[in-house]
Amino acid sequence: MEAMSAPAPIIAIKGLALAFERNGQRTQVLRGLDLDVGRGEFIAIVGASGVGKSTLLRVLMGLARPTEGEARIEPGCTLAMVFQDARLLPWRRVLSNVCFGLEKLPLDRAARRDRALRALALVGLRDMAERWPHQLSGGQRQRVALARALAVDPAILLMDEPFSALDVATRETLQDELLRIRAETGKTILFVTHDIEEAVYLADRVVALGGKPGEVRSSRTIDIVRPRARGSLAIQEVAGAIKEAITAEAAEARDNWVI
Repeated sequence: MEAMSAPAPIIAIKGLALAFERNGQRTQVLRGLDLDVGRGEFIAIVGASGVGKSTLLRVLMGLARPTEGEARIEPGCTLAMVFQDARLLPWRRVLSNVCFGLEKLPLDRAARRDRALRALALVGLRDMAERWPHQLSGGQRQRVALARALAVDPAILLMDEPFSALDVATRETLQDELLRIRAETGKTILFVTHDIEEAVYLADRVVALGGKPGEVRSSRTIDIVRPRARGSLAIQEVAGAIKEAITAEAAEARDNWVI
């Protein structure tokens, strides 16, 4: 009997490099980056400021073009991105903000409204559809941003430090909301964060970028059983091991890691 081959990754990054020139100076941001992401996998990406975490997400979104290598997305898969700042349009109500990403799709107004309302329900804000952004808390605005991304029904959700500007209680609430949504939708998620414990709490795998230019320094599968207890000894031990590896690597390479 022939052995079954592993399914192809939904994202396959091979030898990815990216450099840019400014004022005659060439800066290499990423170099020789290899990373495969399986369908439905939740990957947290950690690393120092300026190591290229956000740049990697921009490449995947098609907002930046690699100078070498490739980032291949499974054909037919759509992506959406959630930023650190909710980036809501202040002149549009909540429902209209969520509809914004649907306006380029071949949907009539009623279909857009229905999808937007379902996305708001998924993040627990359906009853706030007619509010203005300034009437929302910071956490609620981030939920709207997440609903806007989910409304287009992407196969892959990219999240660039989406909770870092929030207070601890709100951040923890949204972490759990994200895990619930992921369980309900099966989305593939790439989540950039500086918080190692957040990465371990959320992700199936934690990938650390390091160096200048940035490259994958480690990839660790998180085998702690779900649901995970925030702050548990198991999470602290895994997070501590990742921090130690990062610190040792930083000392050797003189990277400016933010832990």
